[in-house]
Amino acid sequence: MADPCSFASPSRCLTRHLYLRCRADFAAQALRGTAALTARAEREALRCLVLDTKDVQVFKVTVNGQDAKFVFGEKHSFKGTPLEITLPFELKRGQEAIVEISFESSPKSSALQWFTPEQTSGKKHPFLFSQCQATHCRAIFPCQDTPAVKLTYYAEISVPKELVALMSANREGEMPDPEDSSRKIYHFSQNVPIPCYLIALVVGALESRKIGPRTLVWAEKELVDKSAYEFAEAEAMLQTAEDLAGPYVWGQYDLLVLPPSFPYGGMENPCLTFVTPTLLAGDRSLSNVIAHEISHSWTGNLVTNKTWEHFWLNEGHTVYLERRIGGRLFGEQFRQFQALGGWRELQNSINTFGDKNPITNLVPNLSEVDPDAAYSSVPYEKGFALLFYLEQLLGGPDVFIGFLKAYIQQFAYKSIVTDDWKKFLYSYFKDKVDVLDKVDWNSWFHAPGMPPVKPMYDMTLANACVALSQRWIKAKESDLGSFSSADLKEMSSHQLIEFLALLLLEAPLPVSHVKRMQEVYDFNAINNSEIRFRWLRLCIRSKWEEAIPLALKMATDQGRMKFTRPLFRDLYNFDKCRDLTVKTFLEHRASMHPVTSMLVGKDLKQDQ
Repeated sequence: MADPCSFASPSRCLTRHLYLRCRADFAAQALRGTAALTARAEREALRCLVLDTKDVQVFKVTVNGQDAKFVFGEKHSFKGTPLEITLPFELKRGQEAIVEISFESSPKSSALQWFTPEQTSGKKHPFLFSQCQATHCRAIFPCQDTPAVKLTYYAEISVPKELVALMSANREGEMPDPEDSSRKIYHFSQNVPIPCYLIALVVGALESRKIGPRTLVWAEKELVDKSAYEFAEAEAMLQTAEDLAGPYVWGQYDLLVLPPSFPYGGMENPCLTFVTPTLLAGDRSLSNVIAHEISHSWTGNLVTNKTWEHFWLNEGHTVYLERRIGGRLFGEQFRQFQALGGWRELQNSINTFGDKNPITNLVPNLSEVDPDAAYSSVPYEKGFALLFYLEQLLGGPDVFIGFLKAYIQQFAYKSIVTDDWKKFLYSYFKDKVDVLDKVDWNSWFHAPGMPPVKPMYDMTLANACVALSQRWIKAKESDLGSFSSADLKEMSSHQLIEFLALLLLEAPLPVSHVKRMQEVYDFNAINNSEIRFRWLRLCIRSKWEEAIPLALKMATDQGRMKFTRPLFRDLYNFDKCRDLTVKTFLEHRASMHPVTSMLVGKDLKQDQ
């Protein structure tokens, strides 16, 4: 089954190991060096190897030290350009050769964001980070950029000596750069085979704090202590995950807090989870993202989707594990509450995309679709809903975790598709085939919109949110006096998020209502990013003009796409501030992450 997002042909030839040597050139905003790929022929008489590239220069290719001819194919709008290498000799099936490519990345590489010192917290040193998922590793160096292929890697990265380099690998020490006394070389090794999208690099003035036996938190000096406090539960989460899913095979589990433009909540790079600073709420209330990234150490990083059409295998299982961890640490009612919140999140996404949109299928067709443009909460929350529904159908949480553990054991170190998962489910529950046959698999996998069945949710923690949101929805002008700050006294920050999420699923409130809500609850004073995001969306949808500068500020002060894209979309749809919204985006575009800039540009009809 071919990957529609890649030019590589793993059925002909497999890259099994990478030896990467490169230098980070901040002046040129480029990574340049060599990528040596150990390639194994999967068929007889192999003479050609096709790799993915995107905006990458290639200067020279050798195979076992012999010069090889290479040519670039036709450029594709988002897939990049295939690199066709002709081997100087024939490879027999099972034979290996080392293909070494001299390359340089482009300053406009979609995988990399380069920061000038002024754009960092410390203001003194430049900064660089990579984000390769889904298909951007090819924008750093030529590779088989498909999750169907896994490789080990060893890397040597030369950086200015006042900076630190980290990768999604074990740290193997540092040494002065023999070619340049102002630089040093950091060494890394990753001995567990991983797909290319999990190769990651960061370079900056980073400090670390130890928060557990296998965990350091890394950040710029200004944020490192706050981060150490926020993520202190990491070891408890790791131990819970091991109990649920099996041994943690990656050795170290470090966390890295990135600059605010990082486009995701977290990225599960092995040995070094990348996270957004928008998680720093001060009270550990957004730590479910850490539980999520930890869970990827099993589902995603160990058992991997073979193509991005089966992304739900990565994300649905990871959300399921994340919520099982939350249930263990904070109680079953909390897990049920988070599960229900996920169902609302799914409703919201499907409202945004439209319930006939094929991108809302659990298993979408990505032929000629950019996976970045298709990205949404659907694989996460529709995937979770399926697993939660199956848990209830097949005998409860204890029974279902047995399946999950066996599934991870069965497919560890492999890449699979939905059919592999389903066959294993049927073989594990062979005594319950009659139950499984009642599941409407076709609708779950291949129909757009909400799932065919809604699982059952314990409503204990949600009832207060539902009751308060209903009071606001039903309130007439004359009832607004009945609200007071006491309404929120017993509610957790998680419940405030749910209260606002429920209001966002309804028709916009009259502006008088949101003004009154600000008077009594003072939501403007809350810095928790998840609360603030939903509050500002509510205000903009109610067309409250005073919220415009606050919403624009949040959309641009940070670049997490979960927040930035909906805020920009809502502002653009508010006719009073459409022009200002476009103007603000264009002013900030140059300092935005390349993927965020591209997607917000599409949302605001400003495609270049």
